[in-house]
Amino acid sequence: MKQRTKNRSNLKTVEWKNNVVVMIDQTKLPNKLVFVKYKDYRDVAHAIKTLVIRGAPAIGVAGAFGLALAALQSKAKSKEKLIEDLEKARKILFETRPTAVNLSWGLDKIMKVANKLNNVSEMKKLIIQTAKKMAQEDIETNMKMGKYGSVLFSNNDTIMTHCNAGALATVGYGTALGVIRATKENGKKIRVIATETRPVMQGSRLTAFELKHDGIDVSLIPDTAVGYVMAKGLVNKVIVGADRILRTGHVYNKIGTYQVAMMAKQHKIPFYVAAPLSTFDLKSNPEEVIIEQRKSTEVTQIGDRKTAPDDISVINPAFDMTPPELISGIITEAGIAKQPFEESIKKLFQSRL
Repeated sequence: MKQRTKNRSNLKTVEWKNNVVVMIDQTKLPNKLVFVKYKDYRDVAHAIKTLVIRGAPAIGVAGAFGLALAALQSKAKSKEKLIEDLEKARKILFETRPTAVNLSWGLDKIMKVANKLNNVSEMKKLIIQTAKKMAQEDIETNMKMGKYGSVLFSNNDTIMTHCNAGALATVGYGTALGVIRATKENGKKIRVIATETRPVMQGSRLTAFELKHDGIDVSLIPDTAVGYVMAKGLVNKVIVGADRILRTGHVYNKIGTYQVAMMAKQHKIPFYVAAPLSTFDLKSNPEEVIIEQRKSTEVTQIGDRKTAPDDISVINPAFDMTPPELISGIITEAGIAKQPFEESIKKLFQSRL
């Protein structure tokens, strides 16, 4: 069942309503604002895989909601059987987007909660309560990030962003765009330059849509124009989101982020990353991170129209890695990490204990 509405200001990217997961179908934006409803965790997994919902924080919560649906779907009479059903669902949900660490964070948090109790009915109730709380905390976390990050931006700044790290990438408000929103809310006049973010066009379809809706001055550029606008002095600062950040400060974000960071370094433009602590992976090393490879048709066609020869080889990574030496600061809900990142990231986590 689908419905549309013109007013997005009070909407959430993903939420739990009457034991149903409701989310905005981001593949339909900016042409239509469509809501989809899911009662089966497999449908949530498909939605994550096909980018109906995307953005690391959003899919972390969507994964938690998916496990909540799996709990409701389970006919288990014992704790052991319910855990077995949840583990099956967790595996299916996790395999949809292996690079975004928030997904595993959301799934693991629900599994930990599920293992605390023994009564099946109480387990299901606590799972749903926890997933709903995670959604609410996501918005609160983003607003804290906005508060910390807004001090880094000045009146009349022109800020470049890549991909979509806004309300549509989270439950609401946004990470990188949350910082931009908070900067404007603090009374500073700002402009934004958004990249198209090929091949799925999250910048033009989603970021430009959000910022225009919120009345923020935004200009759209081709990904290939990043160097041009920086060389012309049209950008003061850059801010992006992240799908995974290592303890060393290595940042994994939408493909093309590394190039933007390199250009920013060349032109002495501060490059910031905004992400919640749930995006941090404190265990993995760079060589251990799996970069998701997406289908070739994202590159060889636009919609149903072919843009490349048949049977052409395609390399289509969803993410790339930006090394810490290119990053000016990482904005979190606990404060801002700066170089040396391993030390400052450790301190941020210690402050949360």
